[in-house]
Order: sequence, then C-alpha cells, then structure tokens
Amino acid sequence: MRFFIGIDIGTTHTKAIALQSDGFVAGTAVAGYEPITDAPGKHELKPDEVFEAVKTVWRELMQVIKSKGLGQPEGIAFSSAMHSLIAMDDRGYPLTNCITWADLRSQPQAENIIAAGLANDSYRHTGTPVHPMSPLCKLIWLREESPQIFKQAAKFIGIKEYVFYQLTGQYLVDQSIASATGLLDIRTRDWYAPALKLAGVDENRLSGIVSTGYTHEGIGKDIAAYTGTDANVLLVMGASDGCLANIGSNALEPGDCSITIGTSGAVRMLTDQPATDERSRIFNYILDETHYVCGGPLNNGGALVEWYAGHFLQRDFREKGAMEALIKQAATVPAGAEGLLFLPYVRGERAPVWDAGARGALVGLDHRHTQSHAIRAVIEGINYAVQDIAMAVKETVGEPKNIFVSGGFLKSSQWVQWLADLLGHRLQVAAAADASAMGAAIMGWKAAGLFSDLSAARQFFQPLQTYEPDPAHHEKLQAYYKIYTGLYNQLQHSFEKLGRLRDPS
Repeated sequence: MRFFIGIDIGTTHTKAIALQSDGFVAGTAVAGYEPITDAPGKHELKPDEVFEAVKTVWRELMQVIKSKGLGQPEGIAFSSAMHSLIAMDDRGYPLTNCITWADLRSQPQAENIIAAGLANDSYRHTGTPVHPMSPLCKLIWLREESPQIFKQAAKFIGIKEYVFYQLTGQYLVDQSIASATGLLDIRTRDWYAPALKLAGVDENRLSGIVSTGYTHEGIGKDIAAYTGTDANVLLVMGASDGCLANIGSNALEPGDCSITIGTSGAVRMLTDQPATDERSRIFNYILDETHYVCGGPLNNGGALVEWYAGHFLQRDFREKGAMEALIKQAATVPAGAEGLLFLPYVRGERAPVWDAGARGALVGLDHRHTQSHAIRAVIEGINYAVQDIAMAVKETVGEPKNIFVSGGFLKSSQWVQWLADLLGHRLQVAAAADASAMGAAIMGWKAAGLFSDLSAARQFFQPLQTYEPDPAHHEKLQAYYKIYTGLYNQLQHSFEKLGRLRDPS
C-alpha cells in the first residue's frame, strides 16, 4: 500500500502521520520540546531542538511503517506554525533562537505602526493584522533592540524554512507561510515593498517564494540513514498549520469552516479569493494556487483551562482524566453558569481584538457562585471567543456550509456539545489524526498526482461523529453571548491603566 508522510512542526510538539492512499492512517509519532520563556513576553524555541524532533518523529514513524511491511513513502510533506522568526548568518547558522508567534516583545513596535496610521494599508495588502505575533513587528523589534544581530543577519526565516534548509541547503518559503508574515502581498504573491521598507529589509534577506505544492527530490545521506528513508525521497513544501488544519479536518471547499481548539484555537473558512474585513478583525492566508483561508486565531484555548486548573485548583491538567473531571464538575451547573461570565484574554488576544494588552476578567461574580461555576464560565468564555471570530468570518465571507471541528478539546464530547449549542450549528468530527499533519499528507498526495483538486480528498474521510445543537440551550447562551460581546470595549481602558501600574517602565 502506498503512503505519504505528513510532518507538522508546532510550537510545543512536532507530529507525524503516515497516510495511505486508501485514507487509512498507518502510523503516528510525536516529539516535544520546551519553549524558552525566561523574560516577560518572551517565547522562543531552539532551532536545532526542533529539527531534532522532526528527525525523531520521521525515524520513529518509518520504524512503525517498516514493521508493517509498507516499505518507502511516496514522499514527505510539511506543515508548520506560522509567524516565527530566526536570524541566520552568512554561513547558515542561527544568530537567534526561533521567536514564535506567542512572543509579545514587539508589542511597542506594533502599537507604533498602528499609531502612525499604517496598519490598515498593511492589512489590506498582506492579509495579516498588525500584531506582535507577525514577523513584520518582530523584525522591527530586532532591528531596534539588537541592531548588531540585525545587521549581521544574512537571512530572516521561519522554522519550516530552517528545517527545509537543513534538509536541502536552500532558503525557500511557501506562499502560505509567507502570507502570514505581514510582508507578502497576498494578491500579487510577491514581497510587499512598503512592508519590507518598514521592516528595514530587502527581499535578498528573505527566502525565495515557492508554491505550497513545490517539490524537491533528495536528502543528505546522513539524514537518509538516520531516518531509514531513501536518499531520493520526494519532499513537498506544504503550507501553514492553520491552513492545513482545514484540509486535515475535511474543510475542503469554499464555504467549509474549520474550528480548532487545542492549546490555542482558530476559526477558518476556505475561500476562493481573499476577503478584506473593514474592521481588520480577521486574517487572509494563502492555502494553494486557488484557495485562501479566511479566519482568526485565539490565544486562549485549552491552555487557559490548564492555567486555571494549575493556578486556582492546584490540579495538573495534563494528568490522565483531569480534563474529563473538570468538565464533569462544570456540567453540574447550568448553561450560562448562572450569570457568571469570563473574558478569556489572559494571554492577551489576537482575533478579533488584536490586543496583546487585553486581559481576563470574571464578571457577575456573587455569593452563590462556586468553583464549578467558575470552571464552566472559563470554558464558556473560550467558546464565546470562538463565536466572536466565527461572527467576524460570517460577516466577511458569508454563512458557513459545514463546520468541522478538530483539536484537543475533542477529548471531551461535553465541551464540543456546548460549542454546538452556542453556535446553533451542527458540528462534524471528520478525522481522528492530527489535522495539520493530516493536511500536510493530503497536500503531499495532491503534489504527487493522486488527485488534481482538493475536494477529491474527501475520499480520505469518514464522518466519525456529529453534534446537533440544543435549541433551548442555544437561545439561553446567545443571551449571555450578547452581554459578553460588550465586555472588552467596556474594560479596555481599565486593562491599559492596570498594565501601566503593573509595569511602570
């Protein structure tokens, strides 16, 4: 049986799957690494640790595959997290760690772009809202805070580019990853000159742009020997993890929507052209030659529940059964947590407010509320944040036809049901495998010619489960959601004042 390997390079883990041509997932592997967070706003990864994780999951998966007698893969396709930045010297060595999307140290630079009135033009051309997550802001921060490193750097790249460079010796970036940098014109698919000028770089210091279906044949003998793969294996560039999560969750046609809630989360809809939101609430990223992905990410997904459990309940959310126990406790109180709302912006927020200084808040707390109410309010707060983005997407590109869900929150069928009740829409679970790695493997199969159009990839999916909304719960939750939508605007200035008191420098 023929198979393709999809590798997803994430912020905390790298995952790999082997996807057969009949849609069967023949094996999986995962390897983790710890982010470096030893300063306020700092969030970095060691590039070599990430590359080692890529080789590790590749090797482990090949061992699983060979034990099943499946032989060599048709190829390897890649997915990775967006918005990362690494400065490289002229010998091909990193001058910095990988600065991830979660790094917020460029918040002052983002605020300066907004204050200068440049944010709207940047968003309309690049599809990426101005925010500390973007390499545009990170480059300005690096130039201002570490001028020697900025001057010395021969290339500025992301983590997938780093991995591809280690494998091939070439600096290449796919259009999907490039479209999330704030530096690419998503309509011309070339570097956007005003953004480069703002960042202080020219295109010679960036990678060459290629399509998401770009292929390269061959890897070094040492990597081939380590992974147990033929040296002439086909590499497929692939796309970003967000775009590929759509593909890997069966959202394959314009109008199909994907909702992911893992450590963070996102709402994304497939479109056939970029769609500009007049309020700059959502992104537009390139998927392939004919598809875009319109949507928005949230910082505060499952990590928020883990944070609450650890800091307020002294529970290890990662322990087996911990999530189920929390959900079960939350289910002892009714929808709406009897008037308790939680604004979930504990780590700042991206869509739809794009405010790294946003904060969380419990609103409506009174003497009747218990820990169970608070847990339910936290989970519902994440769901409200998802609906906030979903509404922005709907207003920009229209009503979704299908909604597919993926991510770690699928471990709790109760949580998924609560989200269905809130949205008032059927939710479909279409794949058990990691959605981004699955999407990468599908992109690989497309590049290898198994099918010519992404919609044909439906052959890889069988609906696993559907969740139908409860109309009564939907009506009740929508009443609370209407109150939730006003909280951020009412509290924004208070967050700013508290931030200045907390960090007077």
